[in-house]
Amino acid sequence: MELLKNRILTDGKNLGNGILKVDRFINHQVDPLLMDECGKEFARLFADTTAVKILTAEISGIAPALMTGKYLDLPVVYARKTKPVTMPSEVYITVAPSHTKGHNTELIVSPEYLGRGEKILIIDDFLASGATIAGLVRLAEVAGAEVVGIGTLIEKTFEGGRTLLSKLGVPIHSLVSISSMDDGKIEFTDEFEA
Repeated sequence: MELLKNRILTDGKNLGNGILKVDRFINHQVDPLLMDECGKEFARLFADTTAVKILTAEISGIAPALMTGKYLDLPVVYARKTKPVTMPSEVYITVAPSHTKGHNTELIVSPEYLGRGEKILIIDDFLASGATIAGLVRLAEVAGAEVVGIGTLIEKTFEGGRTLLSKLGVPIHSLVSISSMDDGKIEFTDEFEA
């Protein structure tokens, strides 16, 4: 997706160690027009899935998931990182390592919003090692739901997450794929791009 690729080149920052800072337009300050276009593209890519809900992780996955939900007319459930008092005592919970935070993060979903037999589309900001998305898959599986597709804004192909997730046998679409971030550069590939 050229629009997202150009925005990464203009406003993204390669911080080294495989970390891409996209705070200016995705995960601190959010560009709603860009997210709207990304949601529209995800809706096109996943139009044939039989999803009844979208699942994402708090916080950076919420914007693209909401816009996708808008175009697919689906509710969005996000896995929370802390359990609020309003959530029931029994919850679905898993742990996933966070590359940018440098520690494990809990992912928590109430059974009220993730049910047996539901077909789930996962939308998130990054596909890197695949650990966070694998955590979302575990939550869906524990709930008895079925993941029918995975979409990410940005994939870092050099971190191998697609290999981890490919065993699920579901469509995986990334709007932009980055093949290398060596020497302060950002190199794109069309290999996995939608």
